[in-house]
Amino acid sequence: MGNEPASILQQRIAEAERRLAVDPRDIPALIAKGDALLGLGDGRTATTFYNLALRTAGDGRGLAPQLVAQLRRVHAATQEQKRRFEDHLTDSLTAAGFDPVTSSERFAQSLDLMAGRKQLYLSQPLFYLFPGLPQVQYQPRETLPWMAGVEAATNDIRAELQALLTEPERFRPYVESRQDRANSDTAGMIDNPDWSALFLWKDGVEQEEVARRCPRTMEALASVPLCRVPGRTPSILFSKLGGGARIPPHHGLINVRLICHLPLIAPPGSRFRVGNDVREWREGQGWAFDDTVEHEARNDSGLDRTILIFDVWKPELTAEERDLVSSMFESIDSYGKAAPAWGV
Repeated sequence: MGNEPASILQQRIAEAERRLAVDPRDIPALIAKGDALLGLGDGRTATTFYNLALRTAGDGRGLAPQLVAQLRRVHAATQEQKRRFEDHLTDSLTAAGFDPVTSSERFAQSLDLMAGRKQLYLSQPLFYLFPGLPQVQYQPRETLPWMAGVEAATNDIRAELQALLTEPERFRPYVESRQDRANSDTAGMIDNPDWSALFLWKDGVEQEEVARRCPRTMEALASVPLCRVPGRTPSILFSKLGGGARIPPHHGLINVRLICHLPLIAPPGSRFRVGNDVREWREGQGWAFDDTVEHEARNDSGLDRTILIFDVWKPELTAEERDLVSSMFESIDSYGKAAPAWGV
């Protein structure tokens, strides 16, 4: 086919176009036109017809074996064209000065999305969306000037945690069933002790006995812009994930806050995914993320992983906007019984 004269290939295109005029989903005609275009050296256009043939064929059920074999060949051809295009793009951008390590991280991500190497994950709050906020997975470190101070207290915070770990009965399943709410089990997490928590602040209320036993933890968070909504936040807790346990993919309820992690006991093999970005917890290295982007956790070690979790306002919100959001939720909670607490 590749050695056929251009005139023959043009005839094949004309014949395929006549068939496609009758049935735009004629798979053999789509393949034939793609083959002819590839023979003419137009791999880019050929790929569009190949891809349409593949989409039309679906899983291939009910198709003749000969056609299925053709589709396998076509799929291989599209992958080769994709590789050539990516090589061309990489070479061109390198010549233009792009370095994926040092250049714009956002631009690098745009290339991954365009090439299909990464999936597009967006903020999808389950309850409340504040428009106009950046779509982030992990919050850029330079926007969290207070994080270094929290990290500096890691050893002291860990010491306070270890004293509490000697009383394991204090840790309760993070997701507990409630008598005053309809309970929907989230992939077996309700009342599951594999993911447990001990709160210093819960639903915006200080848990006095535990907080009193953790003075260095509270001191380290004193200058942090905690998300404060009476009856709802802040939440400050030690979160323990058992060895071999998994927290399934899920979304948070509101997009005006960030969830912060400070790893305190982080055995190798414990990791966290937000959108496309997978990171291992490393003791003393904090991060903040938008929990309205799909996220999940895995602890593939044989040991418990325990971190400090707290929530902060997103830095893009003005003081007025924070006050208004807080007042809105206070108004919501004053209408009948208080709404359920936000999850972290």
